[in-house]
Amino acid sequence: MAKYIGPVCKLCRREGEKLFLKGERCYTPQCAFERRSFAPGQHGKTSGRGSATRTGRESDYARQLRAKQRARRIYGVMERQFRRYYEMSLSRRGLTGLNLLQTLESRLDNVIYRLGFASSRAQARLLVTHGHFLVNGRRTDVPSMLLKQGDVVTVREGSRKLSYFKQLPELAAKRTFPAWLTRDLKNLSGVVERMPERSEIDGNLNEQLIVEYYSR
Repeated sequence: MAKYIGPVCKLCRREGEKLFLKGERCYTPQCAFERRSFAPGQHGKTSGRGSATRTGRESDYARQLRAKQRARRIYGVMERQFRRYYEMSLSRRGLTGLNLLQTLESRLDNVIYRLGFASSRAQARLLVTHGHFLVNGRRTDVPSMLLKQGDVVTVREGSRKLSYFKQLPELAAKRTFPAWLTRDLKNLSGVVERMPERSEIDGNLNEQLIVEYYSR
């Protein structure tokens, strides 16, 4: 399974905004973006985001690319898999852009993050690969598993003895979760009640630009 192993704070600086890839740390003064919000690299301070033309105006292609890269980095998806999600969304009925965002939101690692069982998607991905969660009563270690309406996610019984999961109800109670999910902190479980509406997904994502990028 391919994954990005470089410094994630550089990804936020490249996009010019916080992507909250490190969970709780992103809300503290220790966040690298607070200290160095300019783009990474030798010319980061002088060239801005690095995607503008010589006239100082950003091209349509650059805006489309940045929108696609921003979504990829937020959800922690590599290019080949992201393109496959786009092709899946294209073949489904409805708006392609919304279908794409709903597909990304339905990933198991994202659902665990949205439920508040992890402080970031990267942490959720790690917990899944270590086999700490059940989906509909069956153990899984695939973070990219796509969930559907009615699926139940539960912390595995054997994992509840670990210190992290003993503290999880208190930690998760401080984190909000979206209306398309229901959460039971006593049983450390959650249910996908429906697919999210557009208003319940990150407003900084521009799905139309992503569709334009792949439609070139």
